[in-house]
Amino acid sequence: MPLALGPPGAPAAPPWANQSWELEFVLLGFAHVPALRPLLAALFLAAFLLTLLGNALIALLTALDPALRAPMYFFLRQLALVEICFSLDIVPRLLVTLMWPGRGVSPAGCALQLLLVLSCVTSECFLLTAMAWDRYVAICWPLHYGAIVSPRLCHVLAATCWLAGVPVSLVFTIWLFRFPFCGPRGIRHFFCDIAPLLSLVCADTRVFEVSVLVATVLVIMVPFCLIAMSYIGVLVTVLRMPSATGRHKALSTCASHLMVVVLFYGTTGVIHLRPKASYSPESKQVVSLSYTLVTPVLNPLIYSLRSKEVKAALARVFLQRRGTHSPWLTFP
Repeated sequence: MPLALGPPGAPAAPPWANQSWELEFVLLGFAHVPALRPLLAALFLAAFLLTLLGNALIALLTALDPALRAPMYFFLRQLALVEICFSLDIVPRLLVTLMWPGRGVSPAGCALQLLLVLSCVTSECFLLTAMAWDRYVAICWPLHYGAIVSPRLCHVLAATCWLAGVPVSLVFTIWLFRFPFCGPRGIRHFFCDIAPLLSLVCADTRVFEVSVLVATVLVIMVPFCLIAMSYIGVLVTVLRMPSATGRHKALSTCASHLMVVVLFYGTTGVIHLRPKASYSPESKQVVSLSYTLVTPVLNPLIYSLRSKEVKAALARVFLQRRGTHSPWLTFP
């Protein structure tokens, strides 16, 4: 292969310089169970449609129903939108991988998917932290809640959560794809992630790996510690309440969020904070399904089933549609 030409006197580019962006990657998701691929595709498609329907319904209800204008539901709407973006980034490519094994994905497409995955995971970590802080202020400082959690502050926090992951994602995506990829281009995963891509790199990546670990700890563990501190404060305040009814009401407003936090952080922590040698690519795929597919489809179910306000809004929608035959998004 001829070397790339450069300015006079400049060193010649290595043979893999152009090759890294010319050859396609191949996602090998669930290649170890080829007989189950049609069944998995059907299950994942059903989960994908439920995710889009459930989260879109939550987003529309919290945006249009006047009874769901509290900051808690504003942050819930942002979480639902993040889950929609996350699912749209992951599942269509997963379905293509299952139905048409061996179909390639361009380096640019793989880089874009990695960029969006990192951005969505970071945004979700920060949004869950903002939701925990909102519950902390509501329960521990109820008389000052309206003054502290203002609409302006909610919009600033939401914008920060959405944008915070973009610089980190850009840095690590560009950095990773500047490495040379040599040999087979099979990615032993169902989406482009950092760890399986690193296994294809033929260069020294120690500095990159340390930087990724530091960023992962900051993005996952720091928000998790802030969430834990918020709920410790909530628990201390709840235990001081004289009324059992008040304690039950206060805890019930946090239960849904706690369930989502456990689901999300329990699986992302296992994947991103364990040493790479401690799990196989096949086991990582199974665990990754928890936060890429299972959590997004469960979030709207958890919040709608445990929130009286959301259930009441859903009841108003269906009763109005059935009784008046007016457009179902028209609220009184």
